[in-house]
Amino acid sequence: MMVLIDIETTGTRASRDRIIEIAALKVIDGQVIDQWTSLINPGCYLRSTITQLTGIDDAMLQKAPGFSDIANSLFAWLEGGELIAHNARFDYSFLRNEFKRAGLDYRARMLCTLRLSRQLEPEQGRHNLAALLERHQISSPGLHRAAHDVKSLWALWQRWQSRLSSEQWQGLLDEQRRQRSLPAQLDPNVVKQIPNCPGVYLFYGHNRLPLYVGKSVNLRDRVMSHFQGDHQDDREMRLAQQVQYIEWEEAAGDLGAQLHEARLIKTLMPIMNRRLRKQRRLYAWYWPNGELHPRLINGEAISVADGASIFGLFRSTRDAKNTLRKIADESHLCRQVLGLEKGRGRCFAHQLGRCRGACCQQEPLKTHEKRAKQALAEQQLDHWPWPGRIAIHESHPKSRRPAYHLVSQWRYLGSVSNLNEADSLNTQNPPFDMDIYQLLNRFLRDPKRHRLEISELPDQR
Repeated sequence: MMVLIDIETTGTRASRDRIIEIAALKVIDGQVIDQWTSLINPGCYLRSTITQLTGIDDAMLQKAPGFSDIANSLFAWLEGGELIAHNARFDYSFLRNEFKRAGLDYRARMLCTLRLSRQLEPEQGRHNLAALLERHQISSPGLHRAAHDVKSLWALWQRWQSRLSSEQWQGLLDEQRRQRSLPAQLDPNVVKQIPNCPGVYLFYGHNRLPLYVGKSVNLRDRVMSHFQGDHQDDREMRLAQQVQYIEWEEAAGDLGAQLHEARLIKTLMPIMNRRLRKQRRLYAWYWPNGELHPRLINGEAISVADGASIFGLFRSTRDAKNTLRKIADESHLCRQVLGLEKGRGRCFAHQLGRCRGACCQQEPLKTHEKRAKQALAEQQLDHWPWPGRIAIHESHPKSRRPAYHLVSQWRYLGSVSNLNEADSLNTQNPPFDMDIYQLLNRFLRDPKRHRLEISELPDQR
């Protein structure tokens, strides 16, 4: 049994937006045996753009049932049917979320006519429903009303089926079912080539716009996971709707994949990556021996300063000062002595009993300095424990590309396939990067656990 379905919604986010109209046709042995059509009150006002697109307005929905009112009967009506829709992931995601709100777990096999069209007519550039109806000379009273669209979809289905033998048509549908988790616009033959090894993957949209960069120790499984739970996540849904091309690069292991991912995100600036975005400047508190209070330094100075005297890494001076103020208040330190406030004599915090008096000689400055550094200890930047550059050798059972990752003073210089290439690598002293520092720090705390081998390299001449 097939159920051809079309829905209209208040927006594109399946986990937040709501269905406002449903139309469906139940088909058995090529015959329509039943239909379902209903407006749905979403419980919110419609945006003007939705009304302009669909012709549905708030007045039309005022007396319509809510989805919860029809959930049980619709659930029973759909049961056992294979869902057929144009861009089926969209309709299926909305149905699953609406049923979930009503306390029902809806699951169905689905087949996407958008992907079917791409396979039938790969030479054509447009595969939206309006373009297909025009190309196949199928008339419709109007688009973006569910009842009209689902009847047009059934006419298109019959037109396609009539042009193929039964064996060809069934084989085509079976192939589509095997690929049902893939977005309609992706070439399944390309996806089949993704290896089960460590590496990074890149999702591109229209005109090769970078959408997302990710990494994994199993590229194929990770890429497919984006398309298997997208009905629960708005970002994954948008990604599945927009991705048109996938590229990947194998890596020597988890460390290599994460280092390359960080570089690619900062270079390409994909629109859906939230972490590891390019940072313009870093700040830290620098407190060498002999000075009464710390001073702020930026990224250029961090990489050459003594790590034992550096505390914290911050994306702005505001974050740095707020952190130091909080530490001062928690440890009864003097903001004035720390250089956070101007003034002479007793500070305001001392008058309130929140400062032990370093500002007015009630606490020796050396004692105050010692307490302040102890309070800052959790923020201390780890000292680079090697005299110069190191090479981190990494290999993975499923990777064909073992590598040496070159690092100096917590800065990633690049990767080579053998140590003979180390001196020829064009490093040009890259800037200190907080994300790379945290990544390397995590792996180098216990290199054996990550199956890494570290070699010290001679100074470059």
